Amino acid sequence: MENSQEKIAKEKIQALSQEIHLHNEKYYNLDNPSISDYAFDQLLKELEALEKQFPHLKTIDSPTQNVGKKPVESAQITLHKNKMYSLSNSYNFQDLELWQERIQKNIPEESIEYFCELKYDGASINLLYQNGNFTRALTRGDGIRGEEVSQNILTIPSIPRKIEPDFPAEFEIRGEVMLTLEAFEKLNKEREENGLELYANPRNTASGSLKLLDATEVKKRGLDCFLYHVSGEDLPFKTHEHMLDWAKNKGFNVPNTGKHCSDLQSVKEYIDHWESQRENLPFEIDGIVIKVNSLNHQNILGYTAKAPRWAMAYKFKTERVSTALLDIEYQVGRTGSITPVAILKPVDLGGTTVKRASLHNEDFISNLDLKIGDIVYVEKGGEIIPKVLGVDLSRRSSDCKDVDFPKVCPSCGSELIKAQGEANHFCPNSMACKPQVLGRLVHFVSRKALNMENLGQETLELLLKENLVKAYPDLFFLTKEDLLPLDRMAEKSVSNILESIQKAKSMPYAKVLFALGIRHVGETVSKKLAQHFSIEDLKKISVSQLLEIGDIGEKIAQSIVDFFADPIYLSWVETLQSVGLNFEVSTQNKLSSVLENASFLFTGKLALFTRDMAKEMVEQYGGRLLSSVSPKLDYLVIGESPGSKLTKAKDIPSIQILTETQFLEKIGKI
Repeated sequence: MENSQEKIAKEKIQALSQEIHLHNEKYYNLDNPSISDYAFDQLLKELEALEKQFPHLKTIDSPTQNVGKKPVESAQITLHKNKMYSLSNSYNFQDLELWQERIQKNIPEESIEYFCELKYDGASINLLYQNGNFTRALTRGDGIRGEEVSQNILTIPSIPRKIEPDFPAEFEIRGEVMLTLEAFEKLNKEREENGLELYANPRNTASGSLKLLDATEVKKRGLDCFLYHVSGEDLPFKTHEHMLDWAKNKGFNVPNTGKHCSDLQSVKEYIDHWESQRENLPFEIDGIVIKVNSLNHQNILGYTAKAPRWAMAYKFKTERVSTALLDIEYQVGRTGSITPVAILKPVDLGGTTVKRASLHNEDFISNLDLKIGDIVYVEKGGEIIPKVLGVDLSRRSSDCKDVDFPKVCPSCGSELIKAQGEANHFCPNSMACKPQVLGRLVHFVSRKALNMENLGQETLELLLKENLVKAYPDLFFLTKEDLLPLDRMAEKSVSNILESIQKAKSMPYAKVLFALGIRHVGETVSKKLAQHFSIEDLKKISVSQLLEIGDIGEKIAQSIVDFFADPIYLSWVETLQSVGLNFEVSTQNKLSSVLENASFLFTGKLALFTRDMAKEMVEQYGGRLLSSVSPKLDYLVIGESPGSKLTKAKDIPSIQILTETQFLEKIGKI
């Protein structure tokens, strides 16, 4: 039986995990981060602290255990020969001193020397060479697997196609794909001349360029690649500096900005130099990477689940400015969530004029003690989305006014509600509140949902205004006669709209579930539901049944149950069924049904496959993943040091204990 403290912790862990997974998706797969690195790290640290306090609540797919994001399904996915780790971050010199203390505890008898490099703000890449020949290039992906981008990488002139084939015969070399500031400005100038939307920043543009399908277009972008690490077996290097010298001599693009530092004071001097001089570089950096120079020391220190213990990133502070808070507006999202937005006196930040910034929710405003008229500090999260960080209380005047968070919806006037355990206020008038109605439609037709590419927001607003559509099922009853009389509608545009609507009927079940707009249900959960439950199952599903599926916590499960219990939403689903949308359980990734209806849990350190691979195999062979030991569990698969889960499982006679080898035998892998 969970106590109240544990229940609160469990809900917080689930919420933090979901938020971090979302930010990973935006950063690694969509090249569209919405928070700063510092803010992301604070979320991660909060999650790590909770998992340390409640270790039994840590899940196998926790963001604290994984690097980056699962590669997108449409790409060709390949395993890295050696895992690509992330880096631990520090934001002040005291963090580095504590890091050195931890190192010295593991290596007490020897002095530690370092090698410092610039932290290039680009897209991570992993190049494989065999017998001197370039073989392939993979993005970071989730650190275990990446997307193959070999053809695009070969458009970069600085990457050698062939090197002298001496020892080692096979190795991977890691680095960052970059756009110089000059190349980035040239690209944006061309786009401006052609009336196209400008790219946001060099990092996102470089990452997005790697995923283009046309290599000739990639070549036009002027990408470059800086290399910084060689990985493989029996490498002939004694130090990291030696490794980089070897790579440079082989023709790899290793900048001359790295420096061997004999102590932490030398590291500080290097950091101070580049923090003041980074504006003079022809490319963007966001910090310094400090590595223990001796490879023998690196081997002793080893790795955590996510990062090497022998390396640390020192992140430069994100640019921030101060300006006046003129007012606060309140936006209503498609699920009814009320988001306050700061209206600012226009100010230049990172080369753009900022007029608006996020304020998150009422608690955020209250914690800042924010008042209208205050001078506030503004930062660009992820260099893109501005956010208010704090208030300059020394400049507060007597004219500043308290912030009165609205009690009613700013759109429809309904009284707002705030659910227990949630930070946001919500408008409950989901069927008649215009921003919610429009938001559901926009979500339903969006690229990640049913991809009705010819139905933009303006068209949807027009359809609502003309009372042709009140909810998303109405889209499937539109006719040519309905659309032609509308403003800006011609035969061709009407034909395109109707064709998009028809094409939606062939979209996969998971996309349809995501398009329904169930609160808290994102793409990952939609895929899980599509693999395990028919739409008829979901109509009568219980919270306990949903909790048996990995990635689904109580909040998400309750939201799904509430959705299908609502007679209006249920009627919408049945209408969508009647017009021919796909509600068939997904079997696309299933290789066989040998594990049909069997439930699995993995514990301990796995040696033969990763956690992600284990999850994938269970799903491919028809099984289900559980997140904890209970009588509902059929098989517990144990690795090294399995811990408390094994102890609990032994007390439940119905649970079978398998080794990794026995699991692979069960699915016919060996």
